[in-house]
Amino acid sequence: MLEQLLIFTRGGLILWSCKEFGNALKGSPIDTLIRSCLLEERSGAASYNYDAPGAAYSLKWTFHNDLGLVFVAVYQRILHLLYVDDLLAMVKREFSQIYDPSKTFYGDFDETFRQLKAEAVARAEDLKKANSLGGGVNKKQYHKVGSEGGSVGGRKSGNGALKNDGGDADADDAGGKKGRKLENGHSNGNYVTAKDANLKNSGSGSVNGKENESSNIGAFDVNKLQKLRSKGVSGKKGEAKVAPKAEPAKKTTKKNRVWDDSPREQEPKLDFTDHVGDDGDRNVDFLAKEQGESMMDKEEVLSSDSETEEDEDDGKNNKPDAKKKGWFSSMFQSIAGKANLEKSDLEPALKALKDRLMTKNVAEEIAEKLCESVAASLEGKKLGSFTRISSTVQAAMEEALVRILTPRRSIDILRDVHTAKEQRKPYVVVFVGVNGVGKSTNLAKVAYWLQQHNVSVMMAACDTFRSGAVEQLRTHARRLQIPIFEKGYEKDPAVVAKEAIQEATRNGSDVVLVDTAGRMQDNEPLMRALSKLIYLNNPDLVLFVGEALVGNDAVDQLSKFNQKLADLSTSSTPRLIDGILLTKFDTIDDKVGAALSMVYISGAPVMFVGCGQSYTDLKKLNVKSIVKTLLK
Repeated sequence: MLEQLLIFTRGGLILWSCKEFGNALKGSPIDTLIRSCLLEERSGAASYNYDAPGAAYSLKWTFHNDLGLVFVAVYQRILHLLYVDDLLAMVKREFSQIYDPSKTFYGDFDETFRQLKAEAVARAEDLKKANSLGGGVNKKQYHKVGSEGGSVGGRKSGNGALKNDGGDADADDAGGKKGRKLENGHSNGNYVTAKDANLKNSGSGSVNGKENESSNIGAFDVNKLQKLRSKGVSGKKGEAKVAPKAEPAKKTTKKNRVWDDSPREQEPKLDFTDHVGDDGDRNVDFLAKEQGESMMDKEEVLSSDSETEEDEDDGKNNKPDAKKKGWFSSMFQSIAGKANLEKSDLEPALKALKDRLMTKNVAEEIAEKLCESVAASLEGKKLGSFTRISSTVQAAMEEALVRILTPRRSIDILRDVHTAKEQRKPYVVVFVGVNGVGKSTNLAKVAYWLQQHNVSVMMAACDTFRSGAVEQLRTHARRLQIPIFEKGYEKDPAVVAKEAIQEATRNGSDVVLVDTAGRMQDNEPLMRALSKLIYLNNPDLVLFVGEALVGNDAVDQLSKFNQKLADLSTSSTPRLIDGILLTKFDTIDDKVGAALSMVYISGAPVMFVGCGQSYTDLKKLNVKSIVKTLLK
């Protein structure tokens, strides 16, 4: 049965809800739908599933965009109610006729809803009966056609298999089309037989016994090529062009390096760092202030140049619409306004926007869902006067992108660190991600930024899998003059992290930065070890480190990381990814779509952006700049 039907405004004001059902909903499916679907630009989906202890609900919804109303139906997922979509459409139609913006109580709508529900249920029952009767006839007809068998151009052989009339069992030519030969011997114009394809490839073909003179046009003649190689290409008839002999390159001899302790010939040290002490040994310790201020504390200024490109793009995006409706029709609509936008009106502009997002490295799946959500928010809305459809779609997409990239919760790490310090416990950050994205390097950048704010940091070398990982982190710790907790290799990372947190509690460190081994999202043993580390230590922040270079793979990485952490956790409330650190952001030019893909698929905000090789090259994500780049 239908659990609840709710009508509310986009501002959150509840106008009406059905009162005939006394059962209270378990959990908060409506609130979860608004947070996880409507606000995250997933409103183009058909339905939303909500799981609560002891119940599993399905939610369906529809919008009245012109009035700014939302209609949501909630029912038990196991029931598979067929009349919900029809009921929502009828409720939307009837309620929009009596809606008054100044009115907040609609008690007189109860009786109307009962009649609409009875009508929708009766219609669904009639449709079910009609389908059950028609399904039997269709099934019999299907078996009859299947028994007689055969595809176009085929006949049934004695053993029941289909055989081509052309005589060839494999009738797939180079183009992938299935071909056959007619009974009179001529080849069909729409299909090419394997025999005809072989004739074309051989360079000379015949049809009906006659040589096909045109079959050699554009063919690759191997004999001619061999003659050209042997004689050379002649400039004039009878003259062979001889290529001049190339002068042999001078062979460079490499000077042998002497590796013994002989004082005769001392080679310079293979150390190209600038920090060399007077005694010739490396001095990796240096003051942090030599590097300068971290970019995290610098506000990025967005240029306020006039955007003429947007108007030009709008004109381009509107070309298919103009071709379809004509210049006068589109101009009249922009002046007089359109009564209500239809999906066909939005398709050209949305297609252009989808292509533009994909060129900026947004995953195709994400771009398509965004366009569906924007279409759902604009369909049925009245177009204002002197307004183009393309500019309206562009504005709606820009608003959607800003809403997605803007964090839903506070991401002020410094404030959370001081809160943990007041509770006399260290703030723990775990860095996770796939292989080679730069976890250790960006962990050092975060440590440097925290140092600048007078926060004591300790590193935990929990990458006990990759050779050289502990030495790499040790070098960063010595350069930044911060302590490091290490236990070497082939140790349990979860135990190492736990001991590191205990050590940080004893020596009074404010933050523990836990480095973990890189792992692919499909590597179950390593993912199980990561899930154990997170469950055993309960960190304050799980930071996913990803590359800004990835496109569609970003969706696969983040979704599988979250799924594995949820599946392999022994807790009823598993910890998932809390934030994203995007690396190599300085190498992508305007292809910034990975940030959008990662935030959309996980719901976690981008907290840091790595943009260089030094410790200062770490900054915040500028949402306005990203949206501007995606849509320009």
